[in-house]
Amino acid sequence: MMNAESVYKIFLLFFVFSTALQLYLSVRQSRAVLRHHSEVPHNFIETVTLAEHQVAADYTLAKQRLARYRILYDSILLMIFTLGGGLNTLAAVSAKLSDGPITQGVWLITLFVLISTILSLPFDAYATFKLEGRFGFNRSTPATFFIDRIKGLLLGAIIGIPLLYAAIYLMGVTGHSWWLWVWLLWLVFSLFLLWAYPKWIAPLFNKFEPLPEGPLKAQIESLLDRTGFQSNGIFVMDGSRRSGHGNAYFTGLGTNKRIVFFDTLLKDMQPEEIEAVLAHELGHFKHHHIIRQMIVNFVLALGVLFILGQLMPHVAFYQGLGVSYPSHAMGLLLFMLILPVFTFPFSPLSSLISRKNEFQADRFAAETSSAHHLIQALTKLYRSNASSLVSDKWYERFYASHPSASERISALKRVSE
Repeated sequence: MMNAESVYKIFLLFFVFSTALQLYLSVRQSRAVLRHHSEVPHNFIETVTLAEHQVAADYTLAKQRLARYRILYDSILLMIFTLGGGLNTLAAVSAKLSDGPITQGVWLITLFVLISTILSLPFDAYATFKLEGRFGFNRSTPATFFIDRIKGLLLGAIIGIPLLYAAIYLMGVTGHSWWLWVWLLWLVFSLFLLWAYPKWIAPLFNKFEPLPEGPLKAQIESLLDRTGFQSNGIFVMDGSRRSGHGNAYFTGLGTNKRIVFFDTLLKDMQPEEIEAVLAHELGHFKHHHIIRQMIVNFVLALGVLFILGQLMPHVAFYQGLGVSYPSHAMGLLLFMLILPVFTFPFSPLSSLISRKNEFQADRFAAETSSAHHLIQALTKLYRSNASSLVSDKWYERFYASHPSASERISALKRVSE
């Protein structure tokens, strides 16, 4: 039988363990980077200077210091919102803003999102203007920084508020099976966003210009023909407007798929290297990594909503977490708020799958393009993005979606032999 005390104790146990584990892993990563600060890893001796390696190490150390402060800050906020009564205060305010239970629920979640965004601003601003600026990556102005966040909030309101109304309504009228109906709603909504994002959402924040005609476009189109990839265009994004980091990706669903290059990437690389980077991204498509990940995410979401469906009828679920105003919206918000505390210890599983996918995509790029050119491209990306060339093994197991730099280069060299 569930009671408030047992819920409280289980939450507190996982909260302490998860927070301590995150801090411990961050410290391990910093120590690993410091140990190798004075020497370039073997695979990069000929391509990365000691000065470049040390800049990347210093950048990583600075990010880890900020990450530890952020872990502590977010942990304190979580305790304030839950056991500290913060959600109770938001629920009381929501009750004064509306008499209808559905609208009260929408107000509750909207207020939480708005306050959370405001509370995250100091860290976001420091990361952008101090940390990124110190290492020469920030290109964003204060005006762009704040406009982006206002746009994000407005877009979230336009898209999210109708979704919240629909979800809370379904939770109230579909009985014990509400979790299935809400999952179906979320599934349709997610697929719609994947389809709409490239054409309607992303352009609200960045400019996308078609890749100009020329040798590079012809080379890329030849690669697309060889791999059988159909897209709705090849675009260049003005990434340099906000950051000096470079990247490439493809996005969208169905006929709305797009290939996108950051302008910073095109500036730093030769056509053969750009082709190899794109071949890696297409490797994810050819091996069905994206579809598989979508399916996994959908199944996990179904499981999460099912668990919430079993917890919500129990008053102890709310009381044990410091909440005195049970409701459908409160249950949804509370569960999503505490979920990372319970899921973080299982992060190595998803990270392991992601790293295996990256190795597969690298092999595909080596087979359809060039292992040599991909090595050159990756080295340039590590150097231009000041990515650390070393990593603590345990930190990597929890956080790394990509294999370490040395592992990727070694694997590509074996393929090319």
